[in-house]
Amino acid sequence: MNAILIIDDEWGIRTSLAAILEDEGYKVFSAEHAIAGIELLNHELIDVIFLDVLLPKMGGLTALEKLRSEFPQIEIVMISGHANVDMAVRAVKLGAFDFLEKPLSLDKVLTVCRNALTIQNLKKENQILKKNSIKEQDRIIGATEGIQRVRDLISQAAASDARILITGENGTGKELVARAIHRLSSRQNKAFVEVNCAAIPDTLIENELFGHEKGAFTDAVSARKGRFEAADGGTLFLDEIGDMSLAAQAKVLRAIQEQKVQRLGGEKPIDIDTRIVAATNKNLEQECEEGRFRQDLFFRLNVIPIHMPSLRERREDIPLLLSHFLKELGKTTCEFDASTAQLLSSYDWPGNIRELRNLAERIVVLHAGKRVGVEAITALLSKTNSAEKLESLPSFMDLTYNEAKEAFEKNYLQYQFTKHDGIISKTAEAIGIYPSNLHAKLRKYKIKT
Repeated sequence: MNAILIIDDEWGIRTSLAAILEDEGYKVFSAEHAIAGIELLNHELIDVIFLDVLLPKMGGLTALEKLRSEFPQIEIVMISGHANVDMAVRAVKLGAFDFLEKPLSLDKVLTVCRNALTIQNLKKENQILKKNSIKEQDRIIGATEGIQRVRDLISQAAASDARILITGENGTGKELVARAIHRLSSRQNKAFVEVNCAAIPDTLIENELFGHEKGAFTDAVSARKGRFEAADGGTLFLDEIGDMSLAAQAKVLRAIQEQKVQRLGGEKPIDIDTRIVAATNKNLEQECEEGRFRQDLFFRLNVIPIHMPSLRERREDIPLLLSHFLKELGKTTCEFDASTAQLLSSYDWPGNIRELRNLAERIVVLHAGKRVGVEAITALLSKTNSAEKLESLPSFMDLTYNEAKEAFEKNYLQYQFTKHDGIISKTAEAIGIYPSNLHAKLRKYKIKT
């Protein structure tokens, strides 16, 4: 769980900001001045700090400078009700990730927080990659012909700068393939930047991919690189590319063709040297035929196609994968009788490897013994699938139209909110509404967050 620290002398700001972030599943700490905040950092692992500019005992900018020096791994977002351009510029020069003005916008706070965590995760991943001498393709477990073909393609493709399109169902390991390609390439010491195209709203995708110049829009108090620039010299992984809008597809196509990007509000194109690896769970050829995906972009991306088989296509690998996950989770020995192995191989695994790893975690937590039988596996698999089944809705036939509509909406939101672990941003993304709208509806129906 990511941890956030709020340093602000206003109780109301600390309380409201904490409530917003806790609703998103973050662990939140708070301090009323910078000295208390710095003391807390000595015994708590914090990922992002929201730091007020005007503070007692130690000013925000002074605290920012000290924090950047002592805790360089933490991303810091400055907040102020008395901001000006000079102050914002100085904060960014001192190492602030972003600068927000009060009153704070809910959507802006969540977007900046997610972006800061993304950048921090990238830094951590790069550090791990540099320390990790294990070849990534060796982590793609399996002995079937389909997986061996994937490993061969990774080895052949990694040495070139050719664009790669990875296809396969959700949970098959497409991201692992993309990271293996990067790790084995000549770009391994540069950034691996991931973009989940399905998670970014159409209104923000251009800013995320290409960045902006200072003053490009109201909140653009400083220039910001986009993901294409952040991956310059390295690899840009466009996950769920099939969910990108046609307008964004056109801009991505141009960037790939020209190897140049232009920031929002910018006048000059910027040269980039970025390798593109894309992934999708959709049939892009069919999407092209139905007008939802640009054919010219498909051809640009599909230079080297790699298909990740589902677990149904590689059932012989299931015991091998499960043993690997159990060992990785600390359970070095676990026996399965013939009936249990047969059950594991005959199950369809709609969640693929992700679902299999979840099963491994349940085995480790719920079954301390060495032998796991058919009954235990059956019970654990039924728990896996229970979240996917929608409870039958109550009869609405005796209600008025408005009553029926509200009853359905309440049940629907309660189900979706529970399904997505009670996290507002994930739920809003899944059902296609803004987080602020979902907040309002949850309050309306008194659904506990």
